[in-house]
Amino acid sequence: MVGFGPVDMPPTATVKFLGAGTAACIADLFTFPLDTAKVRLQIQGEVKAAAGDVKVTRYHGVFGTITTMVRTEGPRSLYKGLVAGLQRQMSFASVRIGLYDSVKQFYTKGSEHVGIGSRLLAGCTTGAMAVAVAQPTDVVKVRFQAQASNTGRYQSTMHAYRTIAREEGIRGLWKGTGPNIARNAIVNCTELVTYDLIKDALLKATPLTDDLPCHFTSAFGAGFCTTIIASPVDVVKTRYMNSAHGQYRSALNCALTMLTKEGPTAFYKGFMPSFLRLGSWNVVMFVTYEQLKRAMMMARHNWAAPL
Repeated sequence: MVGFGPVDMPPTATVKFLGAGTAACIADLFTFPLDTAKVRLQIQGEVKAAAGDVKVTRYHGVFGTITTMVRTEGPRSLYKGLVAGLQRQMSFASVRIGLYDSVKQFYTKGSEHVGIGSRLLAGCTTGAMAVAVAQPTDVVKVRFQAQASNTGRYQSTMHAYRTIAREEGIRGLWKGTGPNIARNAIVNCTELVTYDLIKDALLKATPLTDDLPCHFTSAFGAGFCTTIIASPVDVVKTRYMNSAHGQYRSALNCALTMLTKEGPTAFYKGFMPSFLRLGSWNVVMFVTYEQLKRAMMMARHNWAAPL
């Protein structure tokens, strides 16, 4: 047995809620440079279009982007927006992942048989709920990551919240909520449902037990499937959130502008960093989440047990 073994009592909703947020923050600490590289690649065509006739491609590939950023902006640039990113995960992942099982049980009315429809519905529900809670943190994170200069307009996380609210109104902090809800409904459904299904299949059809190797394999597969399905919406979300006030009339207008000016391949810009980030993020998050749930339940049991 690798790591903490399964405990007799299932984890409580509170344990899942806190464990999901903590595990997501740990995963972000490991994978944030890949996320920043993904954002830079996704907005690159937008920057070129704004430059007019100047056709300069600044970033080339995942590791080329990271190398260029370190060379021109310093290594700290890879972690721009980390504070907002951690705020986002603590509020966002706690809801979309931590409440997933509870919402799934609500839709199945406690039945042991859980169909794929109930899983998808639960994923959509918690994904949309999470965006409603955490959207401002996502906007600030994307703005920081897209900021190419060390002397950019946002000096700190709180300064970014205040500046966006002052210049664009409170609605500016909720910019891109529509595409973000769409993205996270897709991501949540694909990520959590795929993880659920792969894990169930591995436990039934292979010698693997409910342990680290099973969690690792399930998480990696979930990350790959999620990247393929969610990339187009993710690119539109990033472009729209980072756009100047009035640049796009709506998220749909942003998508149509991309299609017209850059072609359909624009929707998969930053695919490799997206996959590297989502794949590695899923592995770190799910493995940590499973272990945290067990560790917290063991600690709770030991605390409650008489001496």
